[in-house]
Amino acid sequence: MAVANLHQHQTHHVVSVSSLMPAAVCSTPAQGSKSFSGLLEVTHKYGPCSPLKKRNAKIPTLRQILIDDQTRVNSIHSKISNKEPLVDSKVSLPAKSGDSIGTANFLVEIGVGTPKQNFAVIFDTGSELTWIQCQPCSGQCYIQQDPYFNSSASSTYSNIPCVSNACSQLQSTGYAQPSCTTNCLYEVNYLDKSYSKGDFATDTLTLSSSDVFPNFKFGCGQDNKGPFLLGSADGLLGLGRSQISMVSQTAQTYGKLFSYCLPPTTTSTGFLAFGKQAGSSSSTPFQYTPLLTNSNHPSFYFLTMTGISVNGQSLSIPESVFTTSGTIIDSGTVITRLAATAYSALKSAFRQAMSKYPTAPPPYSLFDTCYDLSGYNTVDLPTIVLHFGGGSELNVDQSGILFGENSSLFCLAFAGNLDDTTVAILGNTQQQTFEVVYDVAGGKLGFSAGACGK
Repeated sequence: MAVANLHQHQTHHVVSVSSLMPAAVCSTPAQGSKSFSGLLEVTHKYGPCSPLKKRNAKIPTLRQILIDDQTRVNSIHSKISNKEPLVDSKVSLPAKSGDSIGTANFLVEIGVGTPKQNFAVIFDTGSELTWIQCQPCSGQCYIQQDPYFNSSASSTYSNIPCVSNACSQLQSTGYAQPSCTTNCLYEVNYLDKSYSKGDFATDTLTLSSSDVFPNFKFGCGQDNKGPFLLGSADGLLGLGRSQISMVSQTAQTYGKLFSYCLPPTTTSTGFLAFGKQAGSSSSTPFQYTPLLTNSNHPSFYFLTMTGISVNGQSLSIPESVFTTSGTIIDSGTVITRLAATAYSALKSAFRQAMSKYPTAPPPYSLFDTCYDLSGYNTVDLPTIVLHFGGGSELNVDQSGILFGENSSLFCLAFAGNLDDTTVAILGNTQQQTFEVVYDVAGGKLGFSAGACGK
């Protein structure tokens, strides 16, 4: 626990206020993504590093990002019952941030078909089904930067029949269309009324020249519509835990082991790694916490949060607050949601540590702790450390503490749930710069600091 001991001595970050706002030019990629050819590059969807920049996609306002984020959180909360018992369970790509299921998520580029056709897709630990938009779009397709997938140009494409184990797997996850006569059909609906429908099919998935997966099961979208989809990525890469997810489909090669590092700004890049590449590029030790399994919601990644420290001082929060709500880690939620009691304690301690700075009216209902930093070149931010089962700690990077509205207005980048029974969510803002390794087969999740975006 050498890393944890170091955290205990650090009580604040001295941060340049200008560094909290993004620049206009893509910075140099992380060393890790240069060192391993198997790493996939991760980028912010709307930043200068994004593959979507060529399309000049309209950048959503912060208000819209937060609205979409709440829509995603509502969707997750609606799926999870917090009173069910949790029990212990047991190639790299660079990552980019963009609009995902309702919010600002991260993108990677993959290849589908033979010869391969390239697509910029959202990767999402909260989703199971991988899907892309396909010609001829017999229903409708939203505009994307790359050409739609042309299945007729791929020599390895095949529709999955209704009477098959693969279609049964789709049905068990709730993504199958009820009417199935010849070919298996999928349908995924999002809470904001967005949806994607089409053929459940197989084709070759290519992540790198040496990472090629024949007969990969995915959704070939013929009818795709909705607010979050418009002007969005080419599709979605599902990294959940179910049988149809990419993690399960590549288990023989990667052993259900993957990691990612999310960049701290839209102008920097991270990476997504699978198999032996996961965890191999980090220079600091990993701290591990057990992954938990919820039998009724097997696709989500559950953790046990045990406490929070601010400025090196542990907050007085009953352990029952964390065990009652439960916690998941999610790559697609932007702002971490805490149980109401836990958030109240964090907010109070943070306000006390920031008492010398002028407060500002919160611009959005999600936030309630904001500051006007227009008269400052630097700011002393208190450290925020999240504690997890097994004694592991996540010392939140300075980029994950404040969320900026403009060059002067910044808010605490956490939010509270309405009560202590709704599941807490560790969002992507607080995961920034860490390599987060998911050892699904080994039943553990690890954090390693400073892996990208610096």
